[in-house]
Amino acid sequence: MLALTAALSYGVSDFIGGVASRRVAALRVVIVSYPLSVLIVLLIAPFVGGSLSTAGLLWGAASGVAGGLAVWWFYLALASGPMAVVSPLTAVLLAGIPVGVGLAAGERPAALAYGGIALALVAVVLVSKESPDETTSEITGGRDMRFTKTVAWLTVGSGVAFAFAFIFLHKIPEGGGLWPVLASRATATVVVWGVALAARQFSPPHGEPLKLAIYVSFLDVIATTATMYAFQGGLLSLVSVIASLYPAATVMLAMVMLGERVGRLQQVGMVLALAAVALIAGA
Repeated sequence: MLALTAALSYGVSDFIGGVASRRVAALRVVIVSYPLSVLIVLLIAPFVGGSLSTAGLLWGAASGVAGGLAVWWFYLALASGPMAVVSPLTAVLLAGIPVGVGLAAGERPAALAYGGIALALVAVVLVSKESPDETTSEITGGRDMRFTKTVAWLTVGSGVAFAFAFIFLHKIPEGGGLWPVLASRATATVVVWGVALAARQFSPPHGEPLKLAIYVSFLDVIATTATMYAFQGGLLSLVSVIASLYPAATVMLAMVMLGERVGRLQQVGMVLALAAVALIAGA
């Protein structure tokens, strides 16, 4: 249930962040949402309890660094490469690497769960298979988006970094409360602020995009917290693959709220995602 909560929170957050990014640069959204998430956790953490531990803080910080780098590289890849290639490749790396690490570490899910993992890996690729829309054309100025060597490295880098953000969250020991989440959001903030300053995009949004960034910050805290607790109570190979199904929620919201057309492959992917969750839950 926690892994599913994480997937839904990540998915809704991506949807809201995507809407905001249609009005301002995505980097301008996260330079607001990340520090706000730090403040939110800072206010809540004392009431949750838990003890400060060096291991918890270090693994939390490592997760934040990996997540911050992943977001940076992912946006750079989308800015220069074809979304229909960048998104699914990133998604399959995010879903597949933690599964491989978990199995290599000796995790042995039930037989039924293996079927769920296989379906989930296919589902996340299909659901993430997007086609450029009118907004994408406006952003790119009609440029031909090629999957160059640079875009390939950025895409692989972002997928690997996202995956390691999950793996590091899994390493956080129990009993630390929300302090590891605080460390994660703080280091992620340092990364994106540094990138924004270097790129000369350190300019907070105003109006509606600012409101959306605030919503994203709350969802970010929910998603990160749910993922951490899910990992503490479950297998890396299973929790990570469920959490990686978040694009299904994003696509569903885009279809319902924005009236966007969903391709046949994405529809198949959403059905497979539901089947995957059912199989893993049943196992």
